[in-house]
Amino acid sequence: MASRAGSSCAAVRVLWLALGFAGLAAGPASAVVGPSEPGGALAASLVMVLNRNGDAAGFCTGTVLAPTVVMTAAHCAPDGGELRIYDPDQGPTALLPVAAVRRHPDYRTDAVRTRQRSIDLALIRLAAPLPARFAPATLADAVDGSPGSRFTLSGFGVTREGDGRSSGRLRSTTVAAQLPASAVLLWAGDPDHKGRGACTGDSGAPLTRPGTTAVAAIAIWAAGTGAQRCGALTQGLWIAPERAWIDDALRAWAAGR
Repeated sequence: MASRAGSSCAAVRVLWLALGFAGLAAGPASAVVGPSEPGGALAASLVMVLNRNGDAAGFCTGTVLAPTVVMTAAHCAPDGGELRIYDPDQGPTALLPVAAVRRHPDYRTDAVRTRQRSIDLALIRLAAPLPARFAPATLADAVDGSPGSRFTLSGFGVTREGDGRSSGRLRSTTVAAQLPASAVLLWAGDPDHKGRGACTGDSGAPLTRPGTTAVAAIAIWAAGTGAQRCGALTQGLWIAPERAWIDDALRAWAAGR
């Protein structure tokens, strides 16, 4: 989901302006729209991923996997972009530098146009550990998404499509898996048909099964109905099939490679 958004609070807006992150342009997935609740069970494991690339700037949601590692969508960390990790709870000084990025080797930037299979997944290594209050999230070890299965989506994106001022605060909502079934992608919609789903700023946002905090998928794309771009469909990337790549990257970074 590609779109432009601003911050929901003055502190974040001042931070973005100071660093050139004005006129935010999020990646393919946006923020939680439709009925939602503030916060979520993964609040201690989520950060914002800020990216500036030339005149364009954007933000996504990221999941903490280790004190110095954040997982997000690969389109949130493009080549040549200037990345920062941001903790909205700590105010405009909480901007953390990035040391390295690993994008999945099967990620394709032109996948939609060329209809190629793409694994939209990246890991970001910070230059210094996150504050101690952050807790690494756990990852699902199996795909579990039969049609009708419910998931909790948690992200920092906009709550009202097109209104950037409604972004920047963590919110959670419920979506349900639907056809087509896939070993790579989760397709999900609002089970109550009230417009729930991912929107601007929610790329990289985790989807978990109710009652668990293990990340089953991350949001990578969304669609709406008519002129809307959010609220009808949320597409996620299953994490379990990518565990070997994730674990290898974590081990390599831990070993200094």
